[in-house]
Amino acid sequence: MNIVNRGFLVIRPKKDFLDWSNQYNEDIQYTEEDDLEGTNFLIEEDFFDIEPIVEKHFKKMFTHELEMVTEDESVWPEKLTLELFLNWFTVDYGALVIDLEKTDLKREKID
Repeated sequence: MNIVNRGFLVIRPKKDFLDWSNQYNEDIQYTEEDDLEGTNFLIEEDFFDIEPIVEKHFKKMFTHELEMVTEDESVWPEKLTLELFLNWFTVDYGALVIDLEKTDLKREKID
C-alpha cells in the first residue's frame, strides 16, 4: 500500500442536476434514490478549509459533469456559478488517499 500525496473531493448529483440531465437521455432516467456513483477529484493533500478549494475548482468539476451528459454547450446553464453548482451537487471530501494496488499510477491529461 502507498499513501498518495493528494486529498479528494467527491461530487454526487442532486435532483436539479438529474432533472436537467434526464432531458438528454431518454433511455435512462435517474433519481436521487438511484445510489449514483460520485466523481472523485484529487486535490492538494494539506488543506484546512474546503470552501476555498471548492470555489477554486467548481467550474472545472461542473464542466466535466455537464460534458458527461452532453457536449452541446448551448443547452448548459447560461452561467456556471458556485451557487448553482452547490444546488446541483453534494460535495464530500477527505485528506487521505491510499493506493491498494501494486501497479504504478498512470496519468492521462484531459481538458
